[in-house]
Amino acid sequence: MWRIALQTALLFLTPFVAYVGFHLLQRRWPFVAELWHGRVLSLLTIAGLITAIAGMLTLGLTGRQQGAYVPAHVENGRLVPGQFQ
Repeated sequence: MWRIALQTALLFLTPFVAYVGFHLLQRRWPFVAELWHGRVLSLLTIAGLITAIAGMLTLGLTGRQQGAYVPAHVENGRLVPGQFQ
């Protein structure tokens, strides 16, 4: 569960990190209040939400195995790893 929440949070933060990287490449200090006015924050938030939703949809449609999970168990004295069946 933590992995899914962390992946979604990182996807949401991607536009903010790109914005900071853009200002660092222009040799400007990105943590000045004038660069983070309302319009910029709104656009970055919308871009982050779109990125996070697209990532969750992609993971939900392609990332998961179908079927039931059989946990690791011992058969005939050998450890059989967990798998989807």
